[in-house]
Amino acid sequence: MLRIHFTSEDLQSIRVARQPHALWELVCGVCRLDARQGALEFGHWRRSVREGLAKDPRARRALLPLQTLIPPVGYIPDFLTPSVTGGGLAVGLDQVRATSRTRLTSELSRLAESRPLPSWVSTLDRPGAKALGTLARALELSCKTLLEPYWPRIQTAVGDDVELRTRALLDGGTSALLNALRPHARWHAPVLEVDYPVDRELHLEGRGLLLIPSYFCWRRPTALADPTLGPVLVYPVAKQPLEIVRASRDGLERLLGRTRTVVLADLASHGARTTSEVATAANIALPSASYQLGVLRDGGLIASHRQGQFVRHSATPLGLRLLDER
Repeated sequence: MLRIHFTSEDLQSIRVARQPHALWELVCGVCRLDARQGALEFGHWRRSVREGLAKDPRARRALLPLQTLIPPVGYIPDFLTPSVTGGGLAVGLDQVRATSRTRLTSELSRLAESRPLPSWVSTLDRPGAKALGTLARALELSCKTLLEPYWPRIQTAVGDDVELRTRALLDGGTSALLNALRPHARWHAPVLEVDYPVDRELHLEGRGLLLIPSYFCWRRPTALADPTLGPVLVYPVAKQPLEIVRASRDGLERLLGRTRTVVLADLASHGARTTSEVATAANIALPSASYQLGVLRDGGLIASHRQGQFVRHSATPLGLRLLDER
């Protein structure tokens, strides 16, 4: 578990990234590509990326150094995900190129403690070497291969999550915002307890916290390993892995009925919604929406969670799979 300790000053300095962080998405994406996690969420993406890599030797070569530096589990060097307050990928790559030799040596040495590294890694921290620039170019090319074709979907998922966080903040303040991170984290003032693979204590000490919603982050949040760096918490957003609009819904409508099919498809395509939003989207009365949501919830096709004064509903993996197979 990661325990993040807040002061009153930190509670006034919580921020939520409004756009996807390209390098965090890339690092998490490389982890998802090499693992078998999230067959429903990432299966189609993995197949598409691998098909593209098979046809593009340049893209395959660019990905190789990243797979060396980014293990599916365990320590990942922090210099690969610099803080970016604006400018997107270009600014992030400039910061990667500007990483100090001291920091490179420290972080690469820590990585070497957990896995054997090829000889080229030792050239990254040599003065005047071009290896760091080559690595930055590999990051850029891999972003084009792994992320660029899917960027609109990533932006939509992150945008939907930011909207939820904003509503929580407006409805209940920073306490509601932190409580809304469940089930990935639990707020027990003044400590945020985060689901994490190792035990860690992070004291913010007035620096605040940047929350970064991520499409390719999986199951549990992640953070920078170095506690002296600007504190961030990267957490997974709800995924929309399917193309919901299909040529025919006849089979599913016969099973669920037309109204429940519309409600389930709307939740799958738009993420978490309130009962009122479902009623508006499906063009049904509020009591009818409550009833249809209850039936879908009893069948395990949706899940409902309270966030502040609202209850929000989202499609479960079973519901998404049912839509995918109709």
